[in-house]
Parts: sequence; structure tokens; C-alpha cells
Amino acid sequence: MTGVSAIGSIVAQQPSLGSNPATNSEAAGAIPELVIISIVLLLIATVVALATQRLRIPYVTGLVLAGLPITEVLSRRIGLDPSLVLNLFLPILIFEAAINTDISRLRSTFKPIALLAGPGSIVSSGIIAVLVKFGLGLDWIPALLIGVILANTDTVSMIAVFKEIRVPSRLSTIVEGETLFNDAAALVSFNLILVVYATGSLTVVGGLKELLVVTLGGGLVGVILGYLILPIFVRLNDPLSSLLLTVALALGTFQIGQFLGVSGAVAVVIAGLIFGNLGLSRSTSASDRITLLSFWEYAGFGVNTFIFLLIGIEINPLTLWRILPSILFVIFAYQLARILSVYLLLGGLRWFDRPIPLRWQHVMFLGNIKGSLSMALALSIPLALTGRDNIIALVFGAVLFSLVGQGLSLPWLVKRLKISRVSDVLQEAGHLQVQLIACKAAQDELDSLLKSGVLPKSVYEELRASYQARVAQSERMLRDFYNQHQAGQVEGDRSGLDRIRRRLLLAEKGAVSDALRKRIVPEDLVEPYIKDLDEKLLTLEDD
Repeated sequence: MTGVSAIGSIVAQQPSLGSNPATNSEAAGAIPELVIISIVLLLIATVVALATQRLRIPYVTGLVLAGLPITEVLSRRIGLDPSLVLNLFLPILIFEAAINTDISRLRSTFKPIALLAGPGSIVSSGIIAVLVKFGLGLDWIPALLIGVILANTDTVSMIAVFKEIRVPSRLSTIVEGETLFNDAAALVSFNLILVVYATGSLTVVGGLKELLVVTLGGGLVGVILGYLILPIFVRLNDPLSSLLLTVALALGTFQIGQFLGVSGAVAVVIAGLIFGNLGLSRSTSASDRITLLSFWEYAGFGVNTFIFLLIGIEINPLTLWRILPSILFVIFAYQLARILSVYLLLGGLRWFDRPIPLRWQHVMFLGNIKGSLSMALALSIPLALTGRDNIIALVFGAVLFSLVGQGLSLPWLVKRLKISRVSDVLQEAGHLQVQLIACKAAQDELDSLLKSGVLPKSVYEELRASYQARVAQSERMLRDFYNQHQAGQVEGDRSGLDRIRRRLLLAEKGAVSDALRKRIVPEDLVEPYIKDLDEKLLTLEDD
């Protein structure tokens, strides 16, 4: 295995006041070397991007494969520093995913997400741990650590596939939601096992108590910081200052959570959801919102680029080859655990929520891809733990297999299953919806410009009239489409209208639930109304 990364080494070598000039010279000399290495990695990533586009393979898989040949060239100078991943890269990735997650859609798919990220994660960890314990003869602590590490699902590759191949939005929401909360669950469970290792014992009651405190405490920290930042964000008119504020929120929330002894990952998830759903909508300028979202999209892309390229550099194929039988057994263990957690848990979902189609479950199984967090957790295992190097090698081998084997086969499976077939009629309706949404947003921005005095009224009226003509045309064509749909003339194209009906039903359910919470309406009247709404939701097609 490789040593500490260049970045970690440079941080460790930063001189204090009055330190030796020779030490200062060494640290200063390391900085240009780091810059050169970063430039080389960026150039490699650019070549990989061009190659993967031409070969039609996932970008992150290409990065890992590109990193493997240069292991011996750069492994002594740069590697995957777990501290860097956990304290910098992970908060950025979690926050970027959270601010782009719609809470209303998350709420509509909460049950399958909760099953996969909660009981599913625990069941997977337990199955992997038991198989590894008795199959490879490991002690319980190393086996449990491997179980938790490999039960975590890194679905960056999966989301990348969804961007290229259209899938139902409910499926993509479940996948994104599982990833969002699965990362937090993995960190909490990993730290809990390390507590057991450090103390020597932990009762079931004590473990559950610790789990609740860490999880609920992290959620509370995220809620407090997320809401505290909103009034500050509203008062900032400069998009660049707002951008800096969001960076401070993402990184600061994680550090505050860790300092208080609660889950920093859970805190970042909650803070990101609050800011993304309540903060961005309060921005007065559409361009400011675009600036923020574009920055976080680039930040997430850049972090993933470096992480997966460094994963390839970190992995030593010769070391993995020597323990190949053990790696294959670990791969079998985590795949079996995923089969049981996905098919059994989601199979029982039909008793209390809309069932998940079997074809979707196939995608969720094969999309059980491991990534940066699994490797960072493996490298974070205490040096004193017996068999640490063996655990790291097993995890690295499993990660390499999942990124290459599953990463390359996932796009083929999604196409093969034909999960989302869009008719020409629905395709046209989608174009009309896009045009209608865009024109309405432009009209809102025109109203804002007129109110602020930027536009004279004559220019405003001329521009608004041109947009209104496009709005009227789109509305007329969409009305004709839905009238045909209602009359049964558009056979098999229910999902477009059902998507709108679902949003309306969810809005009704949210309003009634809020009224009940405020004691505006009695509970005995609300319960049958909500039950009727749930039955209507179950009849709608998956979107």
C-alpha cells in the first residue's frame, strides 16, 4: 500500500514561527512539486474525459483504470489521504448532492430510501461480517469493519449513467436518497465499531443510545446551522460572497458536528437540504442561483475527478493479485448481502407503499458500486488494529472490481432492461413543458427588473409580450395533449399526466398534514382524507 499523500505531507510539514530555515525551505520546495503533480493529474483527467466519451464508458471507471498504470510513478509522492477525504472531499460531495435534492420528491420516496439506508445497511453489514468472519477466519472487529465499509454504496457512477440514459425520476430519487443517507449511516456505524474496539465492550442498550445521540445530534446541528444561515444569505446581494458562505456552511457544519461528538455527515445532509430547498428560492436573482449551483456542480465534479484518479493510483494490482481468492470471497459476500437487502426488503414494500418494479431492483443491485468513502474508511482504521493491512487490501480489491466490473456493465443493463421508453408524443410534451417553465421564469425575472427600475416600462411590455406569446402557444398545445390523454387517444402515455397528479396529491397531503399539526382541523377528519390520498397515489404510474 502507498504512503501518505503529498497534500497530507505538506500540511504536516507547515513550519511554526521561529522554526528551522531548512525546514521552511523543504516545505516551500514541496509546494511546486504538488502543483506540478496536480497539473499532470488534471491533464490525465482531461484525456480520460475525451476517451470515455468516445468509448461510451463511465467517466469515474475510466479515471480508476487510468490511475492503475501510473501507480509506480506517483505512488511515493501522492495517494489517497483519508483525513483529506473525510474532512474536505466528503462534505463537499454530500452538500452538493443535498442542495440539488428536492425535499418534496424525497418525501414521496422516503419509505424505500429509509429501508435501504437504514435496515438495508444494517442487514448488509451483518451478512458481510458473518461471511468474512467464518469464511476468512478474521476476528469480529475486522469483520465488522469490512461489513460496514462494503455495505456503503457510492453511486456516483450510477448517477452518471442516469444522466446519459433517461430513467424514471422515482428510481433516480431513491438512488440519490440512499446515497445521501447511506454515507452518513456508514460513518456513524464505523465510528461505533471503533468505540467498541477502543473500550473493549459496549452493551446493546449503550450502542443504541450512542447511535441515537450521534444521529439525532447531527440532525439537530444541521437544522440549527441550516436555518441560521438563511437570513444571512438573504441579506447578501453579492453572489461571490454568497458562494463563500455556502462553502463555510458545508465545511463548517461537518467540523462542528465532529467537534461536538455527533455525526458531521448527518449534519451536512440536513443543512444542505434546508439551504437547497429554502435558501436558494429566496435569492432575488436567477443569475445568482445559477452561479451557486454551477459552482457546486463544478466542485463536485472536480472532487470526484481527483478522488477516483487517486483511487487508481492508490491500488497496487500486484498486491491484490497475491490475495485474489480472498478478494473474490469478499466480493461474493457483499454481492450476496446486497441481493438479500434489496430483493427481500423492497419485496415487502408493497404492504405499505408503492411497490418497486423488479427491473428497478436489478439496477439497484448492480449499482451497488463502492468508491471513495469505502477506501477512506479503510485507510482510517487504527494502526494498532491487528490485520489492518489485510483489511485495506481486501477493501481495495472489492472497490476496484465494483468500479470496473459493475461500472462498465451498469449502462448495458439499464439499456437492456428498457426501464424508461419515451414515446414521441411524450417527448414533444416534455419539450413544451421545458419551454413553458423557461418562459414563465423569464417573465418573473422581467417583473423583478421592472420593479427594481432596471427596465423602462415600454421595453418591459415589449419583452413580456413576446414571452407571453410563447407561453400561450405552449399552454394551448399542452392542453390539447392532456385532452387527448383524458379521452384515451394517447394509449400507454400516462406517466406525464400522472407526474403532475402526484405533485398535486402530495401538495394536498402536505397542506392537510400541516393543518393537523397546527391543530386547525381535527384528527378524525384528516386520517380518512390522507388515507384516500394515499390510495390515489398508489394507483398512479411510476414516473
